[in-house]
Amino acid sequence: MSQYARPLAALIRELSKLPGIGGKTAQRLAFHILSLDDKEANALAESITRAKAEMKYCSICGNLTDKDPCEICSDPSRDHTTICVVEQAKDVAAMERMKEYRGVYHVLHGAISPMDGIGPEDINLKQLIVRLQQNDDVKEVILATNPTIEGEATAMYTARLIKPAGIKCTRIAHGIPVGGDLEYTDEVTLSKAIEGRNEL
Repeated sequence: MSQYARPLAALIRELSKLPGIGGKTAQRLAFHILSLDDKEANALAESITRAKAEMKYCSICGNLTDKDPCEICSDPSRDHTTICVVEQAKDVAAMERMKEYRGVYHVLHGAISPMDGIGPEDINLKQLIVRLQQNDDVKEVILATNPTIEGEATAMYTARLIKPAGIKCTRIAHGIPVGGDLEYTDEVTLSKAIEGRNEL
């Protein structure tokens, strides 16, 4: 990046560290940022700094929030007898966009992955068990971890910890997406779709 002045090269380098941003995209973003007027550029910089300073994890569910407890945990209209367990805070946002689920959440901040050296103690699993022990009202835990090897391992391990407490433990269904084509669906997905079939 010697063809760029040092401040621009540094901006491109930092932008390219973001997930999904390669060198070319980082260059385009950097040039776009430099084309902003001072007010817009300062607003962008301030929003990044403010989000980093003010966002924290909810002490109950582990979701990202600017107040503790988060809005979902402190909402009395939510069904606090059902907890949906997800891997990341962004998964909560995805579930909320659906506008169907009215329970509460628990964010693990990762998944069990022995290959990467991530064990049960490295994710927010202990807090879930403590939460269930302190709350007798919970009737169901929905395991909504990703349909990956790590997600499946996390779901199985979590279910093994929860079931002895007599709490209903369910797993979200996996299968063919709406609008999907059987011809292009892999065998594992087809197998999951057959397992999770419903009577009409």
